[in-house]
Amino acid sequence: MTELHCPDSLDFLATCPRGIELLLADELAALGAVPGKTTVAGVHLRASLESAYRICLWSRLANRLVLCLAQAEGVETPEALRAAATAIDWRRHLAPGATLAVDFHGRAEAIRHTRFGAQTVKDGVVDRLHAEGRPRPDVDTRQPDLRLYAHLHRGRLILGVDLSGDSLHRRGYRRDVGHAPLKENLAAALLIRAGWPALAREGAPLVDPLCGAGTLLIEAAMMAADIAPGLARERFGFHGWAGHDDHSWRELHREAEARASIGRKRCRSRLFGFDESPPALAAAKANAMRAGVPALIELEGASLAGLERPAGLVDTPHGLVVTNPPYGERLGELPELVRLYGQLGERVKVAFPGWLLAVFTANPDLGHRVGLRAHKQYSLRNGPLEAKLLLMAIPEAEDSPSGEAAPMRSEGAQMFANRLEKNRRRLKKWLKSSGESCYRLYDADMPEYALAIDLYGDRVHVQEYAAPKSVDAAQAQKRLFEALGVIPDVLGVDPGKVVVKRRERQSGKAQYRKQGASGERFEACEGRARLWVNLRDYLDTGLFLDHRPVRRLLGEMAAGKRFLNLFCYTGAATVQAALGAGEQGGASESVSVDLSNTYLDWARDNFALNRLDPGRHRLVRDDCLRWLETAGGEFDLIFLDPPTFSNSKKMADTLDVQRDQGRLVRLAMARLAPGGTLVFSNNQRRFTLDEDLAEKFHVKDISARTFDPDFQRRPGLHHCFLIRHREDV
Repeated sequence: MTELHCPDSLDFLATCPRGIELLLADELAALGAVPGKTTVAGVHLRASLESAYRICLWSRLANRLVLCLAQAEGVETPEALRAAATAIDWRRHLAPGATLAVDFHGRAEAIRHTRFGAQTVKDGVVDRLHAEGRPRPDVDTRQPDLRLYAHLHRGRLILGVDLSGDSLHRRGYRRDVGHAPLKENLAAALLIRAGWPALAREGAPLVDPLCGAGTLLIEAAMMAADIAPGLARERFGFHGWAGHDDHSWRELHREAEARASIGRKRCRSRLFGFDESPPALAAAKANAMRAGVPALIELEGASLAGLERPAGLVDTPHGLVVTNPPYGERLGELPELVRLYGQLGERVKVAFPGWLLAVFTANPDLGHRVGLRAHKQYSLRNGPLEAKLLLMAIPEAEDSPSGEAAPMRSEGAQMFANRLEKNRRRLKKWLKSSGESCYRLYDADMPEYALAIDLYGDRVHVQEYAAPKSVDAAQAQKRLFEALGVIPDVLGVDPGKVVVKRRERQSGKAQYRKQGASGERFEACEGRARLWVNLRDYLDTGLFLDHRPVRRLLGEMAAGKRFLNLFCYTGAATVQAALGAGEQGGASESVSVDLSNTYLDWARDNFALNRLDPGRHRLVRDDCLRWLETAGGEFDLIFLDPPTFSNSKKMADTLDVQRDQGRLVRLAMARLAPGGTLVFSNNQRRFTLDEDLAEKFHVKDISARTFDPDFQRRPGLHHCFLIRHREDV
């Protein structure tokens, strides 16, 4: 155990976001410290107390500055941890009556919880003070006078005083953070990596076209105006430290105030921020005001599509465009973001030729959609996300003005666009005659673009088939982004109305598991039926488009009949049967059975939308097999459309349609009235009907008749049989 103390040169640990340790070491050296060993998210250093104050005031990159009081090896037990804390002379650090808090990081075999570790360190402090006749300090975890720092890793303990107090990234100006805020010290690191300090010294301008709450702009303004990032903070951790030298601190603070006053007047750089969100701009203006830089930043409401070079910068040959666009953490956000990143590249090439573009993103594949080659890349973290800063030189404008050019497509993307156009032409006549507005346009027609694309009016549902392991994941991602860049243009739809999902082999209830909570649903029309569709929240949409002809057939067959719908899903087939196909009307009554409350509620809403009488059209929550075994009554028309496989916890057993078809069909046929018809359908690609079913019942395979033109390229997508009692034929 070594207690560290030296009046002229002290040991410190400066912490920072992961990925900027080397930048921090350079900054510490510039502030008068001597950097030592660099660790993950931290730098060890030696410095005088005055330099430590300067670091707290001027560091743009650090999170915390810890005065290291002791280091110990072999700390594996609570007793050893407590003894290490007891060995320090706390009278030199904790003033009488001062409150205390301990931040503990790390663990050991016998110290597994940070709260327990913090309590153990606090007990050691109390032991030492009690032995010296000092009163027990009170603990205040929110605003203590003195905050201790303890870090334990592989038996090595660092124990010290946190001189920063609140994290140094909290400059004090940002109360209105807007959406997905970028931490101030990470923003500063991005600007340093992009070369902004040198550009600012030259008086170069800076533009953030997606500025949000303005963090990048404000940090850039503070650099350009020589404003200490900690100048507006009212308190640091050292203010409650017994060793604090208030005179030295006040001198440094006065110097920083003078430099800021001069820097604001001398600043030649102009900074511009654009955003189309009024709340974000309001937050940016308020933050800039609190940071003391409102006169240095010009904010304007504008969309990325309308980005232009500010009027005052027409003759400026170079500058920095820096931005932190959305990343698309959820697959469903990608269509809009693919367009956004592409627009960013298009607009900066037109508006800022010869400038430097810096894009910070946790999705580098989206960064490639900008259409410019990154000559430098820096790996960083934004909270838990691995991210990259991409630096791209915007090419000089061509000699001949060509206006805004359409984004270049790769050969594959153009072929994909051509295929979409070809499919639209092929389906045009059928769509006009049928009146259908919900249909499949594309289904992995080109293996490289393994997507299923369905249109629901002016909305587009894109399902990406998971690539096999033999396909390079980066290439699959690239092609998905290419497709998402093409789809809105070819189909003439807003990217915000394109929804993307990944379809993989499902087990159990996976296809029914909720994927989002948008609650965004809309009405779709199919024949006479109106049906609720939700493209975002579930893997499936509420309407199986390939079964459209089967539902149409049920409507034609149901007039005046008692109808049973097993595994009814959202009740679309029941709606068609109840409405019927012609003047004779639909089913006289119906029962629809499913085990999912979610889909029964959906079916209930579909019934209400089509004004079906709940007294005649009942919904039943039950396991279909159990219900068939116990229910009474007969039906004239039964629709049996089981899932391919299910192991729902609510079921008594697993269900495999190939294995269990005999039991399913026999139970359903037991409920089928004389002269009635069972329509048996399933989506098992390699399904074969049991021979004994064909021997016992009259079976007719009508699968080929149950595909409209939009699904005729995939005739194996489902199987459909009409099954009747032999005595009725």
